[in-house]
Amino acid sequence: MIIQKNSIFQQAYFVNDIEESVKKWSETFGAGPFVFTHHHKTDKFEYRGTQQESDVSYAFGYLGDTMIQFIEQHDETPSIYRDMFKRGEEGFHHIGILVSDFDEELNRYLDMGFDLACRLWADGVDAAYVDTRSLNGVFTELHGDPNHILGEFARWRRAHEKFTPGDSYKLERVK
Repeated sequence: MIIQKNSIFQQAYFVNDIEESVKKWSETFGAGPFVFTHHHKTDKFEYRGTQQESDVSYAFGYLGDTMIQFIEQHDETPSIYRDMFKRGEEGFHHIGILVSDFDEELNRYLDMGFDLACRLWADGVDAAYVDTRSLNGVFTELHGDPNHILGEFARWRRAHEKFTPGDSYKLERVK
């Protein structure tokens, strides 16, 4: 599988329970299997000029060629998720775009007048969340594309191709 650069490769949903959401999407749509990252920590983090990092867990899987991400926030720390959703609320949060020249693409969005809501560095990948809600109703994540992460995404996509009803909806992450 080749992921087209500068195209939407991911849809992300803020949910109250990632385990339950994964099960429902797996049963309903055939999405999965999913890789879970509980209580994710970054190497560098900035949210709207502060270094406040909320306690979040993620699940990543595929549905066809689209990566589906679920996010669960465990605390009330201000975040890009709480910018949109109060405790108990759920919904579509962001689209993800893979970019080769991260700084150039981020500057392009900033030059268009969009605000940088969050920037982070984790797992050897640069990522930023641009507040594009005035355009599309959600945030836009710009996600770097180093070879190691593209390889991991391809592994998740191959696992999805082999995924059948009744299989475990969990996939172990390679470290």
